[in-house]
Amino acid sequence: MNLLDLLIHLLNFAAPAFALALLLPLCVRFIVRKKSIPLGWIQQFAINFIVGLAVLGANFWWWGHDGKMAAYLSLVLVVATCQWLLVRGWRR
Repeated sequence: MNLLDLLIHLLNFAAPAFALALLLPLCVRFIVRKKSIPLGWIQQFAINFIVGLAVLGANFWWWGHDGKMAAYLSLVLVVATCQWLLVRGWRR
């Protein structure tokens, strides 16, 4: 595997975490009042992306390969919970 193939594989591995981390903070602006969100969307994106990559990495380690639906389900559940914590959802 050459360097370009490795880069393409890594980008494809991180793409679901990137998309979810980008969409959640942008969509939460329509659901939650803006003045009650403690962090900016860039900080929320960064935290969600790191958490998403950690979840995908843990699933890759556990299953031995990526692309399992259980991995994507756990990605959605963990990143959505992280977003709920970031916007202090328990106070609503």
